Amino acid sequence: MDQLHPMAPHHLPFYVAKPGETDVWMIVMAVFLILTVLAVGNLYLHLHSLPERMAHKSQKLQFEVVAVLGLLALFTHIHLFWIAALLLALIDLPDFGTPLRSIAGSVEKIADSAGDGTGNTEIADEVAPLPENIEPAAPSIPKKEVRGHA
Repeated sequence: MDQLHPMAPHHLPFYVAKPGETDVWMIVMAVFLILTVLAVGNLYLHLHSLPERMAHKSQKLQFEVVAVLGLLALFTHIHLFWIAALLLALIDLPDFGTPLRSIAGSVEKIADSAGDGTGNTEIADEVAPLPENIEPAAPSIPKKEVRGHA
């Protein structure tokens, strides 16, 4: 079977396999194609998870929202979700929870100190009476001007 077909040229290029031999270049290209597909897929997933990794590194409160937006973008192929996740990962949302918890704790302490110590927060009638020579001020009502018709 070493003979070539009579219509074939006498000198074949090196990349053409002879009959019955293994096509080495096809195997090399198949391995190259598989590695390229895996590398491009890995790059795509690495780029796709960028907002989630950014939010995770900075310990942001909105990490869960960024992760959900990233998954939605991955499975729906709607790139707007990925852009929203990236913007949300870049923005620092103010922490409203910590000051509000501090205010609530302070108000609770004030309410406990105003009570009798047993947790009863009713305000005691310890308002000092007005001196006898001072009378409570009457509310002043401004008088309206009435204009007559001429």
